[in-house]
Amino acid sequence: TMGGSGFGVMALVTGINRGFITRQQGLNRMQTIVGFLKNNAQKFKGAFPHWMNGVTGAVVPFSANDNGADLVETSFLMMGLLSARQYFNGVDAAETNLRNDINSLYNAVEWNWFRKNNENVLYWHWSPNFNWNINLQIRGWNECLITYVLSASSSTYGIPSSVYTNGFANNGTPPFTNGNNYFGIQLPLGEANGGPLFFAHYSFLGINPNGLNDTYANYFTQNTNHTKINYEYCKANPRGRFGYSDSCWGLTASDIPNGYTASSPNNDVGVIAPTAALSSFPYTPTESMKALKFFYYVLGDKLWKEYGFVDAFSLNNLWFANSFLAIDQGPIIVMIENYRSGLLWNLFTSCPEVKNGMRALGFTAPYL
Repeated sequence: TMGGSGFGVMALVTGINRGFITRQQGLNRMQTIVGFLKNNAQKFKGAFPHWMNGVTGAVVPFSANDNGADLVETSFLMMGLLSARQYFNGVDAAETNLRNDINSLYNAVEWNWFRKNNENVLYWHWSPNFNWNINLQIRGWNECLITYVLSASSSTYGIPSSVYTNGFANNGTPPFTNGNNYFGIQLPLGEANGGPLFFAHYSFLGINPNGLNDTYANYFTQNTNHTKINYEYCKANPRGRFGYSDSCWGLTASDIPNGYTASSPNNDVGVIAPTAALSSFPYTPTESMKALKFFYYVLGDKLWKEYGFVDAFSLNNLWFANSFLAIDQGPIIVMIENYRSGLLWNLFTSCPEVKNGMRALGFTAPYL
C-alpha cells in the first residue's frame, strides 16, 4: 500500500532518530525502497497505484476500475519520501544519490494531469484502461490537504491556487466549512461531528498544524476540536456501546468484524481503533495518554502483539483484530514523535518547495 509505505518511511526516520536502528541501517532500507519505486514500480503519469505487488512492482487493482494512479496515496508516499530526503542530508555519495532519486520521483508526478481537462479541482484516480471512470473529485474537508499542498509545491507539474480554492476548499462553503458546535465544541471544517479521526492525522504527519492558518481555519484548533468531539462522543456513549469510556475511545477507519469501515460518531459500529486516540497525542495529550495506559495495561496482550497494538477491537462484542494496518500503525509512531519533538513536522516543512506551495495556497505559519 503506497500510503502506508509513506507513513512507514516516516516511522523509519523516527526509529533512526530514537536509536532503535542505526542511520546506516535506515539508509540501507531507504535505498531499497527508493530503488524499487524508481526501477520496478508501475507508475501512471508519475503517480503510483493504491496497492502494488511487493515483489514485482505491478499494480494490484484496488477495485473494479481502480488499476491505475491513486493521487492521494501517491501524496502520502511523497510526504514520507520528502521527509526522508530532508533527514538524509549527508554530503557523501550514498545520501546524495538517495536525495537525487527522491527528487526525480517527486518531480515526475504529473499533479496537474489530475485536473482532468484543466478543471479547478483534482481527481483522485486515473487509469489507462478506464480513464476517469471513477470520477471522484478531491473536495471538501478530509485527509487530502497534503495532496493539494504537494500539487501546489511541484516545480514541474504544479497547480495554481484556484484549483485548491475552488476544488478542495469548495470556495469556502460546505462540505468544506462547518462552524457548528458538537458537545459544546465548535468545529471549523468538515462533516457533522467531525468524521473519522484520520482526517486529523494523515496530512498532518508532515504538515505542522501549530500556528497554521488560512482564510478558513486555524488548523491546530480544527484538529484539536475534531479530536475532542470524538472523545466526548465516546465518553457520552449515546448508543450504549459496552466498554466506551474516557479511557477507551477513538473512532476512525479500521478493520471491523468481517470487514472494514470508517468509524465516526455518525458511523459507530462499536469498534475502537487504537490509532485514533494514539495518533491524536499532539491534540489531546492527557486523553490520549489515558487511552494508551488503558490499551496497554488493562487490555494488555489481547491488544499488544508483535507489531504494536492490533488494528482495532470491540469490547461490545468481545472481538480483537488479528491485523496490523500500515496506515494505522505508521501514524501512531509519527504523531507520538511529533508530539514529543516535532521531528517529522520540522523535516517536511523544511522542504523549500513545500514552503513555496503552502504560501501559494494562502497558508501562514511561523515556519513559512
